[in-house]
Amino acid sequence: MVISVSSRARTPIVRTPPSLDRLRLAVAVLFGLDGFVFGSWAARVPDVSAATGAGHTALGVALLCLSLGALACMQATGVLCRRIGTGRVAALAGVAASGCAVLPGLTTSVAGLCAALLVFGAATGAVNVAANSAGVQVEARAGRPLLSGLHAAFSAGGLLGALVGGLASAGVGVGLHLALVAVLGLAVMAWAAPVLVGADATAGATDPRVVVTPGGGATRPTGVLVLLGAVAGATAYGEGALSDWGALHLREQLAAAPALAAAGYAGFSSAMAVGRLAGGRLVLALGERRLLVGGALVAAAGALAAVTTSSLPVALGGFVLVGLGLANVFPLAIARAGALGGPSGVALSTTVGYTGLLGGPPVIGFLAEHAGLPTALGTVALMAVLAAVLVLGIDGEQIRRPAMPAGWAQPVLFGRRPVAVVLRPMGAAVRPAVTRVRSGAGTYVRDLQLLEV
Repeated sequence: MVISVSSRARTPIVRTPPSLDRLRLAVAVLFGLDGFVFGSWAARVPDVSAATGAGHTALGVALLCLSLGALACMQATGVLCRRIGTGRVAALAGVAASGCAVLPGLTTSVAGLCAALLVFGAATGAVNVAANSAGVQVEARAGRPLLSGLHAAFSAGGLLGALVGGLASAGVGVGLHLALVAVLGLAVMAWAAPVLVGADATAGATDPRVVVTPGGGATRPTGVLVLLGAVAGATAYGEGALSDWGALHLREQLAAAPALAAAGYAGFSSAMAVGRLAGGRLVLALGERRLLVGGALVAAAGALAAVTTSSLPVALGGFVLVGLGLANVFPLAIARAGALGGPSGVALSTTVGYTGLLGGPPVIGFLAEHAGLPTALGTVALMAVLAAVLVLGIDGEQIRRPAMPAGWAQPVLFGRRPVAVVLRPMGAAVRPAVTRVRSGAGTYVRDLQLLEV
């Protein structure tokens, strides 16, 4: 509870922090709004490309500007969350992301598009870190993992944005469409912002405990945070690639109508939302390591199907498989990072993870110019396999349990139960390479001792 004094009447004003349910809803709305804004943009990428005359390489450069803007703001957002409050930063970031959504639709040149996406990317990068940090606080107050469900709101928002964007592409100009998206986002934030700001009154209770090494000294597990970000980033690469290039692939390679092309990303987002909603039950049924490795391999199969087929239904089905497979990797990794390092931990792992999400599209653009778009999108499968290898490379005996806020159920990330029952040949093949990587990792390997499941 926060008490302030009015300068005129000198009467105490009591501000009651929002209830857990109200705060959880506000954070879910922020995630959903973030997904809606991004999905709306993703559905209109072909139209923006045509309006600016951008080819594959030029569009890749523009998307790189979006990535650079986002990555530049992520670390600063983590610092701001610790200094002025996660709720305040989340509210400001949500307003900024909504307002900046209109910028790409106003451009008529590649240079203007690069500038617009640099600003838009900075706003989306800030809201990503702030929303994940707020989600970690909600988990701590609730006493149970909830971040996967909150990420489902992002996927649902992306689905809605893609569907609306696909319908709008048939008769509404991209500038008007994105302007309406901005107005809607600002209206939503008018309700959510006061709730998010009010949550800062109880933020002190959600900070993660200090991690103590066996020798008794406190330490920040930087290596672990980077590794968790790498696992998330290897799979987020696929999300970024499909969001910005999936519709274009369906249009160019399979002659899909604009609405059907947008349905590819919509199917991906809906599958990801369903997978995240079922994430808790899947972990209990399969074990987390099996879920992560198996999901990554399912995503790899779906990506290969989508880029090698000449059938539109098969390609759409491949996008669905990618969404289902990648659904829970990112939120599980970021939730653990938040438990270990608070907002700064979320910022570090999110920065590494979103390097894949935001760096994937420009890489796809450069590859598409020289090898063709289907081949470029095929790298989504390679990155999914890399994520599986990273998970397999974490030895359960070397991982120690992190300190968690009181009342939390301990997650079983990278548990001791091996996946060799179903993936023994693959594990044997990659083990020598993993051993060589470990031997050269130095500090990172020592940091891995901070986790235990």
